[in-house]
Amino acid sequence: MSDHVYKVVELVGSSTSSIEDAIQTAIKRADQTLRNLRWFEVVQTRGHVENGEVHHYQVVLKAGFTLEDETP
Repeated sequence: MSDHVYKVVELVGSSTSSIEDAIQTAIKRADQTLRNLRWFEVVQTRGHVENGEVHHYQVVLKAGFTLEDETP
């Protein structure tokens, strides 16, 4: 097994339906532009309330991806 070096980025995902959907939204979008996406960590969860009901979910994620090997 080779050693890996990871780059960590912060993402914010949002959804009107659930926290899980907010996570999926962020990861799916990041996967379109970041290669080698490997893991994520939810570091913050918050939401928006309207008329006593949860109206919107938002999550802040740290996501890690492996750096590509250097070419000589």
